[in-house]
Amino acid sequence: MSVHAEARKVTTHTLQEMKRAGERITMLTAYDYSLARLVDGGGVDVILVGDSASNVMAGQVTTVPITLDQMIYHAQCVQRAVDRALIVVDLPFGTYQGNSRQALESSIRIMKEAEAHAVKLEGGSEVVESIKRILTAGIPVMGHLGLTPQSIYKFGTYTVRAKEEEEAEKLLNDARLLEEAGCFALVLEKIPRDLAAKVASELSIPVIGIGAGPDVDGQVLVLHDMLGITQDFSPRFLRRYLDLAGAIDGAVRSYCDDVRSGDFPSEGESYSS
Repeated sequence: MSVHAEARKVTTHTLQEMKRAGERITMLTAYDYSLARLVDGGGVDVILVGDSASNVMAGQVTTVPITLDQMIYHAQCVQRAVDRALIVVDLPFGTYQGNSRQALESSIRIMKEAEAHAVKLEGGSEVVESIKRILTAGIPVMGHLGLTPQSIYKFGTYTVRAKEEEEAEKLLNDARLLEEAGCFALVLEKIPRDLAAKVASELSIPVIGIGAGPDVDGQVLVLHDMLGITQDFSPRFLRRYLDLAGAIDGAVRSYCDDVRSGDFPSEGESYSS
């Protein structure tokens, strides 16, 4: 029997056990009650209330504009739907960088107001002080290295990170630093497969990849991408499991046709006096 089959509720400890057992961790994003309920029911181990809500829910070009209040709202919606998965919430841009006290206050708001289980933040040595401050309150922290979308204006591109030796060495050192600081898990985004494998083999905490190859402890995708709702985003690492955009378009067109033709509602779909 698998580790997570025995546990009704996934915890940070569950993920540690899964890594030790060699069992792969599944993680998807969710931002609302209805889809979070389906994701949780489907058996996903970790639900990330990602700041990617800025893109897929609000139509923003980057993740930078989303606010803490908006992240808390999305997390509250998800929390009401979830029975089993561990809920991790992204700290949005501007709520933790360079100010460990603000990082702690932001994290406490997420835990109290949204009843989440953990927070996630981007960066390595630059944010270690904030991570340690958050952990003093007993709040679990997930790290995030590689492509860090909140820093898009620094990078200027969403290209693969850490291909050069110097940046790869910094990423490896940052990963060790995050584990030492107390992070319970780490996300690696869009980095070379061999580097991700090295990180996962060296760290005792779970390493979850997105565009980091198969040699890590788990995978995460943005739900709207893997369901084929978003159509203008096609990185190499994305596998679309459905074409919901096409299915929804067809359903909406059929509905419009039926209303305009008088076919909907039918006699059987109407109430008699």
